[in-house]
Amino acid sequence: MAASWKAVAVFMLGGLLVGVLSGASGDGNGLPSKKLRMQYTAGPLLKFQICPGYRRVFEDYMRVISQRYPDIRIEGENYLPHPIYRNIASFLSIFKLVLIGLIIVGKDPFAFFGMPAPSVWQWGQENKVYACMMVFFLSNMIENQCMSTGAFEITLNDVPVWSKLESGHLPSVQQLVQIIDNEMKLNVHMDAIPHHHRS
Repeated sequence: MAASWKAVAVFMLGGLLVGVLSGASGDGNGLPSKKLRMQYTAGPLLKFQICPGYRRVFEDYMRVISQRYPDIRIEGENYLPHPIYRNIASFLSIFKLVLIGLIIVGKDPFAFFGMPAPSVWQWGQENKVYACMMVFFLSNMIENQCMSTGAFEITLNDVPVWSKLESGHLPSVQQLVQIIDNEMKLNVHMDAIPHHHRS
């Protein structure tokens, strides 16, 4: 039994280390610094700010739009949650490392404060494998919930054209194509107006 929980602990700590190292190469908030991007030489800029859970949807939309509008530049990036939630997620990512380490080495943190160890801590010491797994998965679940915004925000040349946070749902491909068509026609029309008429 001792060998099994040690193997699980090594595996989990290895996974956590990989997560920390990959987060260090991001933007400081555990998000990848590399933008989801498909670039073209010229043309309007269609920008997506999305919740990481919508990456597959973004890639599907990007394929359709790039085929229909080969001159449009398409960029995608993660929509950052409120700083409070980002700080909570960062705290939990460190706290779970500390807690799992304490469970593995059997160090009672309550004794440091002169408090008796609660029954849940004693149970964790008797069932280290389950306790480490529970801390790991529960913390990950809360972290993901904190970082999930549900956002799918779209701008064309920095002009908002769709917001899931406001509408409550994703646009269909047909809706998005129609929006882009209308914006492109409007831009062409505005460019065709002489400058002295715009004033």
